[in-house]
Amino acid sequence: MKKIIVASISLFTLAALNGQAVEQRLPGAEEISNRRTSFNLEEIKVRWKKAALENCTGVPCTTTGPGTGGSFTCGTSTVADIDGNTYNTVLIGTQCWTKSNLKVTKYNDGTAIPLDASGGSTGSGAGETWSTQIAGAYCILDNEPSSGTNASNYGFLYNWLAATDPKKICPAGWHVPSEAEYITLTTFASPNPGYKLKSTSSLWAGSLTNRTDNFGFSMLPSYERAPGGGYLIGVGNQYANFWTTTTVSTTNAKQMATYYSDNAPSFYSSNKKIGNAIRCLKD
Repeated sequence: MKKIIVASISLFTLAALNGQAVEQRLPGAEEISNRRTSFNLEEIKVRWKKAALENCTGVPCTTTGPGTGGSFTCGTSTVADIDGNTYNTVLIGTQCWTKSNLKVTKYNDGTAIPLDASGGSTGSGAGETWSTQIAGAYCILDNEPSSGTNASNYGFLYNWLAATDPKKICPAGWHVPSEAEYITLTTFASPNPGYKLKSTSSLWAGSLTNRTDNFGFSMLPSYERAPGGGYLIGVGNQYANFWTTTTVSTTNAKQMATYYSDNAPSFYSSNKKIGNAIRCLKD
C-alpha cells in the first residue's frame, strides 16, 4: 500500500482514476492569490460592461456599438442621425439623452418621413393636409425651410405615428422615451425639475428664475402643431412638448408638457395627430 506523503508546502491525496491511484495536489497560497486576482479582474470587467448596458451607473459611460461610431462617452461624445445631423449628449442620473430636439427627415432604414408644409405659415390655411395624415409625418414651425432659425432652434415637429414607427426615428442605439422613462428623468431632477431641466435661453418666455438648466438637458420651448394643422402661435414660447411612446387609446398618447413657469412637467393624454418635438434616449 502506498503511503500518503504530506509536504510542508503542498498536500497530496489519493483518488481512483480508471482503477489506478493518482495524486491530486491542493492549491498553494500563491496559486490561490493568483486565482483571486484573476477572478476580481473578470468580475470588474463584467460589472463595467453591465453598467454600460444599463446607461453607465457608477462608472464612466464608455460604450461601443450601433450608433456610437466606436467608443462613446456620454456627455462628451456626439451621436449622428441618418441624415448626418449631430447631437450633443448629456448623462443625467443613469440616462443618456440628446441635448437638443430631433431634426431628421428619414427613418433608420432610409425611408423618407413625409414633410407636411401645407396650410401656409399658420399651418391651417388653404390646402392644409396635416389633419388628414394617416401615417408618420413631420413639419417645421411656421412651415419655414429646414435651413431656417426655427428648425435650428427647436428642431422638427412630428406626429405620434412618426415617433413610434417600427422603422425607428432616433439614431441607431437610441429610442423615443416612454412616459416611465421621462418620469425617471424628472424624478432624478426633483425637486423642481421643471426649473432644472429648462434652458436658460431667452427663447423662453418669462423670468430666468424659472429655468436654471442644472443638468444640461437644455429644454427649449418647442411649440406644437395642432391636430387641425395650425401652429401654436403667440404663446408657443411658453411651452415645451415632447412625445412619449406610451399610448392611451387608438387616438391618444402621452406627451410630456412643460409651461414656462412650471416647476414640474406634466403628462397629458393628447391627440396623436399633434406635432411635437422628440428627444432621444440611449438604449
